[in-house]
Amino acid sequence: MIRAGIVGPFGPVGLVERDGLLVGLEWRLPEVSGQTALLSEGLAQLAAYFDGRLRRFDLPLDWGTGLNADVRRAMTKIPWGETRTYGQIAKEVGAPAQSVGQACGANPLPILIPCHRVTGTNWFGGFSAPGGVETKAALLRHEGALLI
Repeated sequence: MIRAGIVGPFGPVGLVERDGLLVGLEWRLPEVSGQTALLSEGLAQLAAYFDGRLRRFDLPLDWGTGLNADVRRAMTKIPWGETRTYGQIAKEVGAPAQSVGQACGANPLPILIPCHRVTGTNWFGGFSAPGGVETKAALLRHEGALLI
C-alpha cells in the first residue's frame, strides 16, 4: 500500500492506494510511502473540495462488496449540501436502517464517499473522524447543508 496526505481545514487526512484504487482515507498524516498519479490526483481533489471548488469526486475507489458496496454507492449519489436519512438509504438498497448505519460506520473512505451526508431522522447519527459528530457537522456546514 502507498500513502500520502495533506492538512486540510478539518485536520490532517491521508489517502491509501492499493492496486490502482483508493482503499482508505485516514484522519492523520501518514508516513509517506511514495507518490503516484492517483494519490496526487486524490490529494488535489481533496484540496479542491476543501476550497469549495469541487463538489463530486472522480477517483477510482474500492467499493467493497455486498451491502457495504451498495450503501457506499448510494452515499455518493447524495448531492453536495444535501443529506439523506439512514431510512432513505435503507429503502434505496433494500436493507434495514440499522444495517445502513453499520455500513456507514464501516466506510473506509469518508469524505470521498460522503457518509457525513447520512443522518438519523431526528438525530445526527455518528461519525468516525476525530471530533466525531462535530467534524460531521463541520463538513455539512462546509457544504452549506441544513443541519438538524
